[in-house]
Amino acid sequence: MASSLTNSHSSSQYGSNPVKEGEVRYNEMGSEIVEGYTCKPKDYDPNRPIMHYKTLLLLCDDERCGKAGKDDRATHLREILKEMGLNKGEKRIKVSRTGCYGACRFRQVCQVTENTQANGNPKNNAIWLRHTHNFSDEQWRELFTMLSEDKILFEELDEKFFIPMKVYE
Repeated sequence: MASSLTNSHSSSQYGSNPVKEGEVRYNEMGSEIVEGYTCKPKDYDPNRPIMHYKTLLLLCDDERCGKAGKDDRATHLREILKEMGLNKGEKRIKVSRTGCYGACRFRQVCQVTENTQANGNPKNNAIWLRHTHNFSDEQWRELFTMLSEDKILFEELDEKFFIPMKVYE
């Protein structure tokens, strides 16, 4: 059954720099990219594995949080990760956009998820950061360095950066 849900990022212009007509570009997995997209491979291989990541940052990019940043934050963060060499390899940090988490009062929120089945740090798993639209590039670089070095975020950052969590009984 086809889904009736829509995704604001599902257009062919997804991302800030899609491949233009006549241009040849390759994604990080080494596949040629389809015109109009930023990473969709031309040759679809359903059995090809996905690229490993150590840490996944789930960045809210829905209506309120997306407007709080006033820029394409996810793409910008990916560029910083490339500069730092953290977009590939064992310490790879992946940034993905999400829809609403229902935490708008803490916008723009970001959930840190560690790949604990491989080399992710379980002490940094399921941590929620708030007001990340106010983070400077230098703060993002510091965060990425901490994550790549397996430093425990709760020990390194001030509590003002975290969203308080309550578990209901």
